[in-house]
Amino acid sequence: MNREEANALLRTMVEIPSPSGEEARLATYLADVMSRCGMTSHVDEAGNAIGEIDRGDGPLVLLLGHMDTVPGDLPVRLEGGRLYGRGTVDAKGPLAAMICAATLATGFRGRIVVAGAVEEETPGSRGAMAIRATRPEPDLVIVGEPSGWDCVVLGYKGRLDLDYRVERPPTHPSNPEPKASELVVAGWTALARELGADASHASFDRPGATLTSFGGDIATAEARFTIRTPPGFDDADLVRRLRARLSEGDLTVVNSVPACRADRNNLAVRALTRAIRAEGARPRLKLKTGTSDMNTLCETWAAPMATYGPGDSRLDHATDEHIVLDDYLRGVSVLTHALNSLAETGR
Repeated sequence: MNREEANALLRTMVEIPSPSGEEARLATYLADVMSRCGMTSHVDEAGNAIGEIDRGDGPLVLLLGHMDTVPGDLPVRLEGGRLYGRGTVDAKGPLAAMICAATLATGFRGRIVVAGAVEEETPGSRGAMAIRATRPEPDLVIVGEPSGWDCVVLGYKGRLDLDYRVERPPTHPSNPEPKASELVVAGWTALARELGADASHASFDRPGATLTSFGGDIATAEARFTIRTPPGFDDADLVRRLRARLSEGDLTVVNSVPACRADRNNLAVRALTRAIRAEGARPRLKLKTGTSDMNTLCETWAAPMATYGPGDSRLDHATDEHIVLDDYLRGVSVLTHALNSLAETGR
């Protein structure tokens, strides 16, 4: 796959809308692309696009990206060496780079599985959960998310999603009895107090909360609270303490996934950092305060794991989301070199 073909793959992927739950068209396209690249491919029961290439005895490597995007169409255009459009960064750029690298890594010995997962952008990560449940644990995993072409992500905060719903008898606004809307707002305040004054999205080691949605009226109101949690955080204890503060209503756990943090010396990290050096850069390592499918896989898999992909994560979900095509192609080279290097280092 040459430069022009790699760029065309990414552009076509971006031109196919794939908000969470609507990935079928893109999955079919990617299964066809991977088949034409020499992989055995299919769309699994969950809707994930799966491609496999067998190059003899050696490790089983999983390259897992996600096909879905947040809602919102953006005009797809190429301008000044940048490709604009929804998903260019999060995370069709990283997934396209994985497909290209699996094709180009002819020096790799072993089996490569490329997976384009569904519904990473939703609570529950249904695609990654299905892969974890139905496929054998690989010897090495690289998760495709925008890290920057010269950077490797070692870990992510966890995520706890809570729904709080209150129903009260309809009444006049001047009635001194508490209203459903007021009680839900009080629930958000109670959560902030339980997390403490130093809660922050800026720190990997502290929890941070977001009032993701809120709606309702005097009689019925509901909100979604999303808490990003650090390693070792006790989700159940927070829910128990918060319920004790709430005078009424239903607090429901929608999703709970713990934080993850990889060993900086594991085989996946070493292969990627070595490849970045081969491309002439000094590799950077970072921890991210969001959550990815790496969290889901780390819950039950002990395989060496890291997250990598071209693209600036500050552009995730942005109205000017775009990727620098030269950086995307550098990402392809890094992944290709990392895969080929596994033939030298072994498992």
